[in-house]
Amino acid sequence: MKPFMDRDFLLTTPTAQHLFHDIAEKMPILDYHCHISPEEIAKDRRFENMTQVWLGGDHYKWRQMRSNGIDEYYITGDAPDYEKFLKWAETLEKAVGNPLFHWSHLELQRYFGYYGVLDTDTAPEVWKICSRKLQEPSMSARNLIRHSGVTLLCTTDDPADDLRWHRILKEDPEFTVQVLPAWRPDKAMNIEKPDYVDYLKRLEEAADMKIESFRDLKEALCRRMDFFDSMGCRVSDHALEYIMYVPETEENLEKIFSSRLAEGTVSKEEEMKFKTAFMSFVAGEYVERGWAMQLHCGCRRDNNRRMFNRLGPDTGYDCISNYSPAGQMADFLNGLQEEGRLPRTIIYSLDPGDDELIGSLIGCFQDGSAVGKLQQGAAWWFNDHKQGMVKQMTSLANLGLLGNFIGMLTDSRSFLSYPRHEYFRRILCELIGGWVENGEYPCDEKRLERLIKGISYNNAVRYFGFDLEER
Repeated sequence: MKPFMDRDFLLTTPTAQHLFHDIAEKMPILDYHCHISPEEIAKDRRFENMTQVWLGGDHYKWRQMRSNGIDEYYITGDAPDYEKFLKWAETLEKAVGNPLFHWSHLELQRYFGYYGVLDTDTAPEVWKICSRKLQEPSMSARNLIRHSGVTLLCTTDDPADDLRWHRILKEDPEFTVQVLPAWRPDKAMNIEKPDYVDYLKRLEEAADMKIESFRDLKEALCRRMDFFDSMGCRVSDHALEYIMYVPETEENLEKIFSSRLAEGTVSKEEEMKFKTAFMSFVAGEYVERGWAMQLHCGCRRDNNRRMFNRLGPDTGYDCISNYSPAGQMADFLNGLQEEGRLPRTIIYSLDPGDDELIGSLIGCFQDGSAVGKLQQGAAWWFNDHKQGMVKQMTSLANLGLLGNFIGMLTDSRSFLSYPRHEYFRRILCELIGGWVENGEYPCDEKRLERLIKGISYNNAVRYFGFDLEER
């Protein structure tokens, strides 16, 4: 029996162990998509206890606590932090097979030096150990990022954001990790939302112009993209229920936009036409600026309306949507291609059944303008567990070039989430190491080193064009 989460956790062959310990483990981290707060980095936030650093805003953990019958008072309510932590420990011991069990213990090992098991019995001891450690200067937000080996991270930012915290970080010579904005224009696109007009007022103020037409909206977005570009932005991100393609004339698009401003509603068909035009427009602007485009699809959000009204979005009430029309996705990419508006694009689906769809589709639009111009994104959200990662990488290897894969991202709001890269790299090395051990890939040191370093770090450096050196 192997020890619990020891040095060779998830590594079952000598080749896998070599690939991880001698190559992947030593690579830095490029976190090109996360949700941590640039303000907290700029202010170098310190955390008083584990509940603040672990449970605040982490809807992954909140979902499992609810599944364990924990009252909301101990999840998002006003219960004392210590009691919330005890409830999480009570839940964690039942999370066998869940990635949260592995992530939580990797974080305890890497940041707190605790190699035991967190459960109801050990929770008081772990709370004390972690509380003492959190008082050390090494546990501030900036130092957690430094000590995790991060060279660059991209936050998630709205077009109306002033990026003041990014500017502070950019001008601070003492913090050398690059913290760049990533463009997330969902609120500008979601014309069907009740607060859309209110959002446009915010965007008007940021862009210093009135928005009275779709043409005005595009001009305002261009102004904000120019500003984001000046702040180092090189990547966008979009949340889509699915990738749609319902083209419409400019004249009718202006009528749809004007009708929304005047009457406050649009039909579903009008919504889809507007969003198609919106995505086509911004994609072309990304080409002009050399940005990459991330498309996150296959998620049905805010399913529990009562709890959404109480807590708002991103609180643990989203699920996988298995509605991914391949024709629409293909037509969207083809439409961009025909108009010369197809940027480097990464497609993630929350539905694991879409792996083969995406893997086969991206091959239709690769060309000589970039290595791996279209990417199948890493196993995302409900799929970033061992089986999900193995499935995604195996599918990509079967249908495309795994060696060009840009690897893992945290997609997290937590400063302790960087061991997810270690988790991914262990799974990557186990997968490739197994193929080598089985004679399916040559045991060639230089070739294997290039593969592992590329997928762990170097491919993303090249793909996004960040000002970083390859390792």
